[in-house]
Amino acid sequence: MAQSFGVIGLAVMGENLALNVERNGFPVAVYNRSRDKTDRFMAERAGGKNVKATFSLEEFVDALERPRRILVMVKAGGPVDAVIAQLKPLLQEGDMIIDGGNSLYDDTERRVKELEPTGLGFIGMGVSGGEEGALNGPSLMPGGTRAAYGEIEHIVTKIAAQVDDGPCVTYIGPGGAGHYVKMVHNGIEYGDMQLIAEAYDLLKNTLGLSQEQLHEVFAEWNLTEELDSFLIEITADIFTNTDPETNTPLVELIVDAAGQKGTGRWTVMSALEMGVSIPTITAAVNARIMSSIKPERVAASKQLSGPASKFSSDAKAFVNKIRDALYCSKICSYAQGMALIGAASKQF
Repeated sequence: MAQSFGVIGLAVMGENLALNVERNGFPVAVYNRSRDKTDRFMAERAGGKNVKATFSLEEFVDALERPRRILVMVKAGGPVDAVIAQLKPLLQEGDMIIDGGNSLYDDTERRVKELEPTGLGFIGMGVSGGEEGALNGPSLMPGGTRAAYGEIEHIVTKIAAQVDDGPCVTYIGPGGAGHYVKMVHNGIEYGDMQLIAEAYDLLKNTLGLSQEQLHEVFAEWNLTEELDSFLIEITADIFTNTDPETNTPLVELIVDAAGQKGTGRWTVMSALEMGVSIPTITAAVNARIMSSIKPERVAASKQLSGPASKFSSDAKAFVNKIRDALYCSKICSYAQGMALIGAASKQF
C-alpha cells in the first residue's frame, strides 16, 4: 500500500514533522541522503509506526500515492534546488513539492514560476515552533498557488497547532508569500531576543541581581498576560542551570557571540528596499553582528570601560520599569514586522 506523504531530510525538524504527519493519520515515506540517519530513525523514533524507509529517490517516489505530496526539509539555497532537480524527472503532473525550510522568498518565487508550468505544484511553507512545535503542532505559513494549497490543506490543518479559533495555518498568498511572512516572523523574534538580552543586562549589571533573583523575575514575568511566552520561559529556566565542573552559573559560560541563519538580515534588507522603518529589528541584527567580533570588543573594553553601577533607588520599582519597557518594546517589534508585511503585501 502506498504512503500518503513523503519527507526528504531527517534532521530533527524533518523527523519531528514526519512523526507529526504519521500520528495524524497519514502514512509517511522518508528519505535521507545519508542512510545511517534513516536507519537510526527507523530503529528508534519511528519504530512501530506507519513510516516506510526508502534509500533512493526513485524508491521514495515509488512509495508514494498519487498525487504525491513531498515535504523537503534540507538546508536553504543550493541544497533545495539540488533536491528539486533530482526529483523533477521522477515526478508526474499534479505531484507537489513543499519546501519547509527557511528559504529566501525570492528563491521560492523563482521555484514556483519554474515548476508550475511543468504541471508540478510547489509550496514554500514557513514552519515555526522549533523541534517541539514540529512534533506536536507548529505554526505553518504556506505560500504558492491557491490550488496547490488546496491539495495539502487537509493535512496541514491537522498537523498544525490547534487553538481556540482553529488550526495555526492559513493560505498566506501566491509565490514566496509564505516564506516572506516566516522571514519577518524570524526578524520579530530577533527583536524579541535582543530586548530580553537588554533587560537581563540591566537587571544583572545595573541592579546586581543574583542568578536566583534573575530566575524569580523572569519566571514572574512569564506568568503575566503581557510577557507569557516561550522565550521568557526558557530565559527563566537558564538561570536555574549550574555548570557541574566549575559550579558556575551556566549562562556565564556561554560565549557572548551570536550567529545568524540569515532571516533577520533578509528582513532588514527587504525593509530598506521598501522604505519601511524597522529600527528594533535592525538594532537586533546589528547587535548580533557586533557580538560576533569578540576579539575586537575585548580589546576595546581594555581601553574604554562602561559606567560603574551605582544604583541606589527602589529596586522593585526599577524591575517593574524594565518589565514595562520590555513589553512596550515587544509591541514595537511586532508593529514594525506587521508594517513590513503590510507594505510587502501591497507591493507584491
